[in-house]
Amino acid sequence: MKILNIAIKNVKFGDNVKIVEPVNLYGCEIGDNTFVGPFVEIQSDVKIGKNSKIQSHSFICSLVEIGDHCFIGHGVMFINDLFQEGGPAGGDSSKWKSTNIGDNVSIGSNATILPVNICDNVVIGAGSVVTKNINESGIYAGNPAKKLRNL
Repeated sequence: MKILNIAIKNVKFGDNVKIVEPVNLYGCEIGDNTFVGPFVEIQSDVKIGKNSKIQSHSFICSLVEIGDHCFIGHGVMFINDLFQEGGPAGGDSSKWKSTNIGDNVSIGSNATILPVNICDNVVIGAGSVVTKNINESGIYAGNPAKKLRNL
């Protein structure tokens, strides 16, 4: 048996960051005044802006960038592998896709975010599945997520 202990390694922290353990954070950047709750994994090549909040049990995979003043609810899952060849890409990161989240974005609990771009000033409802780019601010919900109304 081999037990891997990741914990917190090679993380660039801004000022006044608050982390509630246990967490797995490695090779990422976390901006000033950001909060990360327990049971969160943030992988390498992730950038989180300042004044953001990542709630418990969320998974932020490699190649995700989250802007400033964002809220990521409990259990939010980011996806970077679209299984384009019928199965997981495994360690072949050349097959992974990136996700960019703008500023002032709130993502409700248990949402799933595929590799997309989300503009500033967006609310994603709890349990939603975002499969396409969001280019207009507003409130989105459903599977797949659709715009419900303007903010």
